[in-house]
Amino acid sequence: MRLRFVLSEVWTGLRRNLTMTIAMILTTAISLVMLGGALIIAREIGEMKSLYYGQIEVSIFLQEKVTPAQQAAIGNGLKTSPEVERVVYESKADAYKRFKKIFSGQPSLVQGTPPSFLPASFRVKLHNPEHYPVIAQQFAPKNNPGVYSVQDDGAVLNKLFSILNGLRNGAIIIAVVQALAALLLISNTIQVAAFSRRTETGIMRLVGASRWYTQLPFILEAAIAGLIGSVLAVGGLGLAKRMFIDKTFAGVIRQGLLRPVDWNAILVVSPVLAAVGVLLASVAAYLTLRLYVRI
Repeated sequence: MRLRFVLSEVWTGLRRNLTMTIAMILTTAISLVMLGGALIIAREIGEMKSLYYGQIEVSIFLQEKVTPAQQAAIGNGLKTSPEVERVVYESKADAYKRFKKIFSGQPSLVQGTPPSFLPASFRVKLHNPEHYPVIAQQFAPKNNPGVYSVQDDGAVLNKLFSILNGLRNGAIIIAVVQALAALLLISNTIQVAAFSRRTETGIMRLVGASRWYTQLPFILEAAIAGLIGSVLAVGGLGLAKRMFIDKTFAGVIRQGLLRPVDWNAILVVSPVLAAVGVLLASVAAYLTLRLYVRI
């Protein structure tokens, strides 16, 4: 009987303050979408680092007119270096084949790039990718005739991770701002709801109902709104994956520069968003009732 009464009070409260409840749900959903996006980006960065840093190579590009003797000296120097784990020579023809494979999704770029444009190179796998400066200094063009430039794949990845970290931090900032807005809106909604039902709660207190029993419907209202907001947030993340990430970044993903965001990533963050949404709303409602409302 008591449970039925509490649930009826919750339904009445949600229906009575429908517009404010909708605003509270939407604000919470936006905050949780940004939080979920930040969590997914952080997860992707971690997996990309563990995957790509183990595959980082140093490319030593050779000059167009490198002599066989110069090429052999460079190759022997790399093979005897204690920093080097593996060395593979890539001719101009091999470089062009790899270029066509990487950019197969952009035929205009492939057609506009002549085979002679790509230089021959030594592709070097280091024991420790962080020791790239040692190789870069040892095989710098000024000290090695025949070397055109030395390039580290890690530099490209670091730029990519810097962009992703910026997106993650921006999403976190927006999520915090939206969370503060949601807290204020939840607080105002609970105060309005408590004021509109002050007569009912006053009678309940007079007949012996505990403070917790009279406050419970308001807390449940906020918790349900937070739960609905988290469901909308998960749906928003799924929609963003289908409509934005899978389409906008399709070419970059095919080139291997970005990992695809799979549905498992959204499923992993979904319980977190639900817990945060319910907890955020419930705590805000409880503190509002304790600090600003006497029922």
